[in-house]
Amino acid sequence: MFVAKVTGSMVSTQKVASMVGWKLLIVEPYRLEPGQRSSLVTTGRTFVAVDTLGAGVGEMVLITQGSSARLTPETKNMPIDTIIIGIVDTVHVESQCVYSREE
Repeated sequence: MFVAKVTGSMVSTQKVASMVGWKLLIVEPYRLEPGQRSSLVTTGRTFVAVDTLGAGVGEMVLITQGSSARLTPETKNMPIDTIIIGIVDTVHVESQCVYSREE
């Protein structure tokens, strides 16, 4: 699993039947800043993720990839590699808050 930020959306009018009706979002994984370890920073990568929760642009989300992305009841028959499985409220590292949805 990875923490990622939703940076955009994607529209695909033609796709396999099992994907019809699902929202596709562009997500950018984040990691703990290595120096001070007091904030999250981008990894510089982007993925297209299936959104089953109603996440929006600018939100931090929890994603999973690979075969794990197809283990939810909603996605078991879908040809996907990345899915949003949670919307992040806070991230704490060593008793320090490095991300808060409310800030």
